[in-house]
Parts: sequence; structure tokens; C-alpha cells
Amino acid sequence: MTQSAVSQQIKSLENYLGRPLFVRRTRALQITETGLNYLPTVQESFATLTAGTRALTGGGKGRSLTIQSNLSFAAFWLAPRLPQLMDMHPWMTLNIVPTLWDTEHTRSAADVEIRLGRALEGENGHLLTNDMGFPVCNPDVASRNPDWRETPLFDCSGMLTNWESWANKIGERLPAAQTVNTSTTYVISLAAAQAGAGMAMAHETIANDLLESGKLVRPYAESVPMLQAYYLMTPPRHVETPASRAFSDWLLEAFNG
Repeated sequence: MTQSAVSQQIKSLENYLGRPLFVRRTRALQITETGLNYLPTVQESFATLTAGTRALTGGGKGRSLTIQSNLSFAAFWLAPRLPQLMDMHPWMTLNIVPTLWDTEHTRSAADVEIRLGRALEGENGHLLTNDMGFPVCNPDVASRNPDWRETPLFDCSGMLTNWESWANKIGERLPAAQTVNTSTTYVISLAAAQAGAGMAMAHETIANDLLESGKLVRPYAESVPMLQAYYLMTPPRHVETPASRAFSDWLLEAFNG
């Protein structure tokens, strides 16, 4: 901005505040007491803006990456593997934007997207998973030999592979008196299972780490194919950067070898 433009913006601010910030003298400006009192607020605001901009840009063009990701995938698969990613690419700065469902359209600022859906393969979509769905619970609940017909059940709403399809797979039906508690994300239902509230439906991508750590166990061996899957999506009009290319290669290698 030119000096005259800056001066005009300051005058507009003074009009808005209803008091002068500077005393204008010939070839000089002297800040007023009001200006001195206001200065720390302005400085803090600019510092916050600078920090936020640096977080988004990573301090270098092509080194920052905005990932729009399904929330459960981000929490249960991506976050535990960030140390590996950062060890491989220490120059990369991430901005992870969690979402619940693919109805939340790709953000214009996203460089890559990880979406849960069906039949999204194509020029902009790469299949990551072919999971199986199965019940899980914490070890204490499992030690009591729980009966899924009577134990409180939890699930993620909107999933095509659910307690009903699992019951059908083993030749059963949910009893009329049995209800399923739902949430819009597996983050809630699996947290309930870990807390011992009952059993939850899960699948390999989000449950394997919890199963390996012993935080959750599988009370039954039966599983059912997942009808939805996770996909790596390239947002429309996206321009590939070193960060997006490195992340996509790392992710595809992790799932497809």
C-alpha cells in the first residue's frame, strides 16, 4: 500500500473509533494517548495473523499441505502414523481438516481429501481400503461373554455395513427389543466401546491399532464385507505441489504397497 493509502485507512479507523490516534504535524506524526493504549491490541492482532498465515503456508511454497479427511480415518489411522510421515518429510507442514461425511464437499483450499464413500474410483479418486466389519468391545466386557442380543450396541449412523447386516451375515436378526445407539462418527461409538458401555461395530482401518494395543478386542470371529471404503481424492482444479505429491505417494504406498 502507498503512504497515502495507509494514511486514509488510519483516518477511517479514527472515524470509526471516534477519537484520534495521531496528532498530525508538518512532516511528522505523534501518537496520542489513545493510540498508545490501542497499540498493544493492534500488535497482538498482527502477530496472530502472522502466525496463522505461517501455519497455513508452512513458510514455503509447496511445503504446506491441507488435508481434508474423514474424521475417523484422521483420528484412528492417520494421526498414529504422523511420526512416520514427518520422519520421511520433515520439511512438510500439515493442516488437517476433519469432516464427517462426503456430503461436506471438498474445501476449495484442500490439497488432498480422504473420503468415505462408494464407487469413487476414477481420475480423481483412488481406492485405499477393502475392509471387513465386525463387533468390538473392551477386554472387561469381553471377559463376561456378552450376548449381542442383550448388550448395549453402538454404531456410526449412515453406514451400510452395520449391526443389522452383521446379524444377517450370521443368520440372525436383531431382536425387536434390541436398539442400537448411533453417532455421526466412529470416534464416538468406539470411545463408548473402550469405556465399557457396550459393543460397537468397527472395521480394520479404524480398529486395527486399537486391537493390537489391547484397548479393544473382537468378542466374535464373524465379520461382514464393508460396502463403503476410504478413497484418496484429488480436489478439482488442484495444482500438484511437492507436499501433495509426497503425501499421496506415502498414503498409496501404505495401502497398496
